Amino acid sequence: MEVILKPYELKLRHTFTISRESHDVQPSLIVCLSLNGKTGYGEATSNPYYNITVESMMLEINAILKDIEDFDFTTPDVFHAFLVEKGLTNFSICALDLAAHDLYGKLQNQPLYSIWGTNLDSFPTTNYTIGIASIDEMVAKMQETPWPIYKIKLGTDDDVSIVKALRRHSDAVFRIDANCAWTAEETIRNAPLLKDLGVEFLEQPLKASDWEGMKEVMKHAVLPVIADESCIVESDVEACGNHFSGINIKLTKCGGLTPALRMIKKGKAMGVKVMVGCMTESTVGISAIAQLLPQLDYVDMDGALLLKEDIANGVIIRPDAKVMFPTLGGSGITLK
Repeated sequence: MEVILKPYELKLRHTFTISRESHDVQPSLIVCLSLNGKTGYGEATSNPYYNITVESMMLEINAILKDIEDFDFTTPDVFHAFLVEKGLTNFSICALDLAAHDLYGKLQNQPLYSIWGTNLDSFPTTNYTIGIASIDEMVAKMQETPWPIYKIKLGTDDDVSIVKALRRHSDAVFRIDANCAWTAEETIRNAPLLKDLGVEFLEQPLKASDWEGMKEVMKHAVLPVIADESCIVESDVEACGNHFSGINIKLTKCGGLTPALRMIKKGKAMGVKVMVGCMTESTVGISAIAQLLPQLDYVDMDGALLLKEDIANGVIIRPDAKVMFPTLGGSGITLK
């Protein structure tokens, strides 16, 4: 296979703030894998929380570049196992795995959702994320992008008041993501107030390691709670299934579509809700997530909508929140 690595600086439409960081630019790595006249594309973004940079990903991929080029590519899962054996971080594996899946589907001339035996008869609508800002700024972002479901980032000293203020300007469904900023007591106290304000669920309110706190939350909270930072890799699913109402799978964190498919299956077997979330990423990563839609209960795939300018064509999320799938095989991606 031919391998090309393309680093990008994705500029955001607005400063994006969560409980622990803010940024205006998102560095991202695009991996291009070519074989037999077809090219597959994958993506992984930098992430300071996990000490991942574009440079670190490029270094470790380049260190095994000859091995990748010489690899006898047959299926994405065999390729993924090879990458795991090489000891790459999950972020680098994700970029390569997504590219391998896109390539495989293009070689088969079928979209991935079809290869997986699913169809597009029914699938969830993505939320649109509103980062932490002043109330006026958050309202302005909602008015700029009217949407049926908003994910609202919280983690301030006045979170319930923020949701009350936003509710006056929208009758959309609200989802709350505190990104580990609350205690169990805060979560239990906030949950009924937020439920009355039309909140559908809470995402990762407690620190990722606070399992005892989550036991208390699950006993008393009146809203479903979805694991995010507590659910990184396949081995986390079982623990999360016993402490949360659902799991949010991030392809970059778990290592791509190959492990995500197994995590979805395991989550469903445990009877928890299954969500896939995105980073602030381009249509390359979003189009891969979209292939999973028929298997999901919830989805957060608005990353490309938050960008000033996208770098790829693929799955399109229209202004009315409807999703349009390309006819191209794989994840349907081409770079602009």
